[in-house]
Amino acid sequence: MTVIRRIPGRGDGEGSVQVQMAPDIQIGNAQVFAVYGKGGIGKSTTSSNLSVAFSKLGKRVLQIGCDPKHDSTFTLTKRLVPTVIDILESVNFHSEELRIEDFVYEGYNGVMCIEAGGPPAGTGCGGYVVGQTVKLLKEHHLLEDTDVVIFDVLGDVVCGGFASPLQHAGRALIVAANDFDSIFAMNRIVAAIQAKARNYDVRLGGVIANRSAATDQIDKFNDRTGLKTLAHFPDLDVIRRSRLKKSTLFEMDATPEITAVQNEYLRLAATLLAGTEALETRPLKDRDIFDLLGFD
Repeated sequence: MTVIRRIPGRGDGEGSVQVQMAPDIQIGNAQVFAVYGKGGIGKSTTSSNLSVAFSKLGKRVLQIGCDPKHDSTFTLTKRLVPTVIDILESVNFHSEELRIEDFVYEGYNGVMCIEAGGPPAGTGCGGYVVGQTVKLLKEHHLLEDTDVVIFDVLGDVVCGGFASPLQHAGRALIVAANDFDSIFAMNRIVAAIQAKARNYDVRLGGVIANRSAATDQIDKFNDRTGLKTLAHFPDLDVIRRSRLKKSTLFEMDATPEITAVQNEYLRLAATLLAGTEALETRPLKDRDIFDLLGFD
């Protein structure tokens, strides 16, 4: 099991002066995964179906959405649930007044769902919201019997706040399509994970290729940086339709396509539970990515 610890006496990653993790809000013994990737690439769909796959393997799963849109758990709960930050505001941030059912919602197949939310635009740091969410979970002893925690993190990593789930995770996973924009964002995420890994236990677990018929561009990037592809989900209309139906793929009518995707999620979940190699990666300079992928 992954136990997250803070290495004492050092700053929070080279160049980072933002949110640091207090020692009393460490997650504990659950296996913790932080899912990153370019905005709109399908992180929430991937996270929700992976959560279900873990639950199908008999694990008690908690998914934490870390986006002001608060739609990470939409297909699990069939609705947009209130956010932690909204619930805390309603009690003037007196967390002792809250019950577990005020901020935790049960989703499909028993997956526990939380939407951390975020501060109003331009007024705060997302890292604070993530920290408050984990603190609340610890205060209510919700993590003691949890086997797997998935952080579904918004868009690209542009500040320490967006990278704060890496302070809690054992493995970071990147969702990417087989195109330049996704790979460019992935390279920035690799650099962020590398910075956090200097002071925390988090390591890069690999890439989940999504919405792509081929993986040749991702393969080129992997070869140069030391990344590995953990799973591949093609660009299927049935995946898009599942979200429109407020359903995970495990609730859709059985077809050969659906069964194949379900099996890939189950295989990925089993691989992650067994423990993945901690990848040593080498992020590229921006110009090198243009050169690598054939741009003039």
